[in-house]
Amino acid sequence: MTAPEAAVRLHRLTKRFGPKTAVNDVSLTIGRGSVYGLIGPNGAGKTTTFSLMAGYLRPSAGSVHVLGHEPRAVDELRSRIGVLPQDATLPATDEVGELLVYLARLQNVPYRKAVDVARGALEEVDGIGWWKMRCGNLSHGMAKRVALAQAFLGEPELVLLDEPTAGLDPKVAWEIRQFIKGRRGRSTIVISSHNLQELEEICDGAAILDRGRLVASGKMTELTAADDEVRVKVAAGTKRGSGPGEVPMGELRELPMVKTVEFDDEALEIVVGFERAQTNVETVIGSVLSSLLRNQVRVSGVTRGRGLEQRVMDLV
Repeated sequence: MTAPEAAVRLHRLTKRFGPKTAVNDVSLTIGRGSVYGLIGPNGAGKTTTFSLMAGYLRPSAGSVHVLGHEPRAVDELRSRIGVLPQDATLPATDEVGELLVYLARLQNVPYRKAVDVARGALEEVDGIGWWKMRCGNLSHGMAKRVALAQAFLGEPELVLLDEPTAGLDPKVAWEIRQFIKGRRGRSTIVISSHNLQELEEICDGAAILDRGRLVASGKMTELTAADDEVRVKVAAGTKRGSGPGEVPMGELRELPMVKTVEFDDEALEIVVGFERAQTNVETVIGSVLSSLLRNQVRVSGVTRGRGLEQRVMDLV
């Protein structure tokens, strides 16, 4: 059994396929109510970790608990977990409503209530008009939204989503991101994805995997240094110095809230580190920009932290 505040707990989790170790000694805790990302390149172990959480695979060593139980504890977890595998396909000849009602009935929902539950789930993905359509006649985007509806049937406590927006056009992908954001706090949601920009937008925290090992984990603001670092892009030709249009390194370093200042001549980027306990990012941005503008430095952009993509590139 695991602590009640942990939706998922992995302890020294390992999975081998013959001589290949796909997941190697991973320990991780995901708190209840969060939206959490699993990140890493191909072969990092994301899908295997996802499958271990879902109970599709058994660990070679270590343990995995979801909602305080091993994933294969079917009776204890029935209706409490929803899953959307990456390559899930819907039965072509089933009507959408018929399928969702059947899946709700598998969760021991009485028939009359199962119809309401199925309709509610389909309405949430804007698909109630597809109730009588056969699954084989759905477009890829429609089918993905129906599959998402089944994952959230009956308000599960934990939902596992593997590449939920893969292969979708930008509009449908945006709609699915909004749907997931709207579920924050209602369920714990774990998302395995290659789309780092998407995960940075919607996740509270994440784990970064590389070749089966956990290389970093934490809140998204910690992983991206969004609360510790400000990056300022400057115009081409800008150099450090004390004259007009030059980056005043000494002045920036003398700002009371600033801990470190670096200037990347190639990237044309000023990186300012600060102590989050002593100030806030908005104050730092205001002070840094005031200094640069006084010195007539042309600024082309400001970002908090280094971005999730850069963080992953630094680690894997």
